[in-house]
Parts: sequence; C-alpha cells; structure tokens
Amino acid sequence: MHTPNDAIDALDGKLIRLLSEEPRIGVLECSRRLQVARGTVQARLDRLQARGVIGGFGPQVDPAAIGYPVTAFATLEISQGQGVDVRAHLTSVPEVLELHTITGHGDMLVRIVARSNADLQRVIDRVVGFDGIVRASTAIALENPVPFRVLPLVDQAARE
Repeated sequence: MHTPNDAIDALDGKLIRLLSEEPRIGVLECSRRLQVARGTVQARLDRLQARGVIGGFGPQVDPAAIGYPVTAFATLEISQGQGVDVRAHLTSVPEVLELHTITGHGDMLVRIVARSNADLQRVIDRVVGFDGIVRASTAIALENPVPFRVLPLVDQAARE
C-alpha cells in the first residue's frame, strides 16, 4: 500500500522523464543535465527503485516489430477457487503480455498478441483450453492512439 509520503518531487520527475527519453544515459550525464551532484542522482535512483517507482531499465520491445502485430483483450470468467491455477496457466502462454484481475463482468482481463488474425484463434484456444476458465470474450484492438504511458502522470505527481 502506498501512502502520501510516496510522492515524488520535481527533481524525481525530471530524472524519470530524462531516463524515459534517453534510457541509455548514465548517472554522471544525468547529474550534469539536471545540474545536481552525481551522488544526489544515484541516491534518488536508488530510492525510486527501492520504492518500486522505477521498475527497471530494460528495453521496451514492440511486439509488432518482432512479428506479433495483432493485439487483443480477453475477458475471462474463471471457476471459483481456480485463480492460482489459471494464473499459472496464463503465465505459461508467451503471447499473454499482461493479466489483471478485475471487477464487473469477468474475473480477469488478459492482453494477448498474435502473428495474424488466424493465429489469434490458436492463441485464444490455448488461453481458454484450461479447465479453470469457464468463458472468454475477446476484442481485437484496431489501433493504439494512446500507447501505454506514465510520463503525464509523473509530471502531475511531481507538481503536487
């Protein structure tokens, strides 16, 4: 559980934005551009990582660029008490990029990718081919006009 003490300040916001825009930049260059001591940047990075604000520095891979241009979202209804097993099953499917437990219609929301619409059927069959999944409803994404982003949220949090 995060508390109001988890807030970020303006320097944190600038550091996160700089690392987002130039992920290969080093700590020394960050300190130069932000006009603060190298130790300050390192301490901020360590604190942001320890709090889970920054989760990693790995490359952002575009599934379409590696042969998976079709994105779909599946809402799954699962059998009572099968959540742990269904999660394990979905984790074993490489085309499952994300899994959320949800309220409302369905129990889980899954983001999946496929090589084509025809391949999507194979992926869906694999996803729902598990006894703990009772029903699935799938929607194919046509376009992604606002890709996943957090920088506007970082900017807002840093101002507050």
